[in-house]
Amino acid sequence: MNTYLQIHPKDNVLVALQDLPAGKQIEFNGSTIQLKQNVPAKHKFPLKPLQPGDPVLMYGVLVGKAVAPIQEGETITVRNLQHDANAFHEKDASFQWQAPDVSRWANQTFQGFHREDGQVGTRNYWLVIPMVFCENRNVGVIKTAFEKGLGFAPPEVYNEQVNDLVGLYKSGRLDAIRDYKPKEASAESRKNAVFPNIDGIKFLIHEGGCGGTRQDSDALCALLAGYIHHPNVAGATVLSLGCQHAQVSILQDALKRLNPNFNKPVLVYEQQTSGSEFNMLSTAIRETFLALVEANKQERKPAPLSKIVIGLECGGSDGFSGISANPAIGHTSDLLVALGGTTILSEFPELCGVEQELINRCENNATADKFISIMRAYETQAQSVGSGFYMNPSPGNIKDGLITDAIKSAGAAKKGGTSPVKDVLDYTEYATKPGLNLLCTPGNDVESTSAEVGSGASVVLFTTGLGTPTGNPIAPVIKLSTNTRLAQRMPDIIDIDTGSIISGQKTIAQMGEDILDYVVKVASGEVFTKAELLHQDDFIPWKRGVSL
Repeated sequence: MNTYLQIHPKDNVLVALQDLPAGKQIEFNGSTIQLKQNVPAKHKFPLKPLQPGDPVLMYGVLVGKAVAPIQEGETITVRNLQHDANAFHEKDASFQWQAPDVSRWANQTFQGFHREDGQVGTRNYWLVIPMVFCENRNVGVIKTAFEKGLGFAPPEVYNEQVNDLVGLYKSGRLDAIRDYKPKEASAESRKNAVFPNIDGIKFLIHEGGCGGTRQDSDALCALLAGYIHHPNVAGATVLSLGCQHAQVSILQDALKRLNPNFNKPVLVYEQQTSGSEFNMLSTAIRETFLALVEANKQERKPAPLSKIVIGLECGGSDGFSGISANPAIGHTSDLLVALGGTTILSEFPELCGVEQELINRCENNATADKFISIMRAYETQAQSVGSGFYMNPSPGNIKDGLITDAIKSAGAAKKGGTSPVKDVLDYTEYATKPGLNLLCTPGNDVESTSAEVGSGASVVLFTTGLGTPTGNPIAPVIKLSTNTRLAQRMPDIIDIDTGSIISGQKTIAQMGEDILDYVVKVASGEVFTKAELLHQDDFIPWKRGVSL
């Protein structure tokens, strides 16, 4: 196994692939570098001495500038490097793409749920949605009733633990409490005894709909419309208070914009005109049950892989993210695009410094100009509240080698592979063009994943180097570790370990192919992700300009 790596021939730093001790001699391109201090795995050290103001290059692009002298072989840290990135401008180069060989998957299908509008889902869910936070309690009542009544509720393993402890306490066995070893829940079957063709009823609890700006409410309605329109959803039950900014009529208009012929069942109940809470909830439960009877009649049928829409996401990133997991799912994206499928790359603050490459990959000037406009507007919004893209890396990112936003971004962009950018989507816009789509979202894991699914992602590939348990209510989220140590430490959340790229056992292309095979199994309902088994149903709408 190699102990260090130069990611791109232009780079003037090396990445430690394992902990390297002070004094170790590194042989590189005929020169010898002696490490001045311990260099932890995932961190970087320069090939030549750097003076204040000197550029640092990684992935072939500018990722920072030295703010203090950095000796050859000295660890790069926040004390000697600060964020810097190349400026971007209009499209100035043509782009030619060499698509990968996809003959192996040319005639392959997956088993999906075919919707009347031509979309194909990887799951079959019913949604219950509050138009405003005032209805969250009522949604909770329906959630308890349906999940327990129909067997969709997660195992109550922690309730059982408390019951065991109470029993031991009542019997005076305090020593037994200290030695108590709980039993882990066994893997559950995803088949429901009452409605075997329904994967669950999901509840999009949120804190919006009123009290913010009208723009916030409009964006919320557009996001909720994307979820109802989504191929993984059979229909929805909507609870409205009545007086809130996020009116049902706005949601209905958003649905019509997505599909003028929209005809999924959407059951709407307004509390302020329903007489009593009991009457409203009893009616909602009865009519939703009848709708579930109809939704259960839908069955999986073969569909081409081109009907899969993959969201490309990362969270809890580390210094290996841009070397292993991100480029691996980037290759998966290229494979699916070559098959006629659709992929969505989001997290605009994590594209800082690689904008020009993406601009030049845009299919036409109009697409490129839209990307430029959204990126500049987002950065301006962040600055207006005293922030900026340079503040994006979290303490965990920095601790594990992502010293500047540009370093993080250059690695994060690898999730988008190498294919042309077919479309640029603003927040809540729905992906309609096959190929790679860029979607404006913050870098926040849950806000971004929520947005990708709202824009049509039917499966999400989520890379993590530190361990992030993010899931989604309606789309399976496949979690990929950047390193084997994480996969071994947190096996309950990791689906795929890409650490074999770091160890040299697999190439990026091989891993990308393996990931596509896994996506097909997940899309067909043959495999359920760890996030699904843990009932990890994260959903957070984005309030623009506030979050990075």
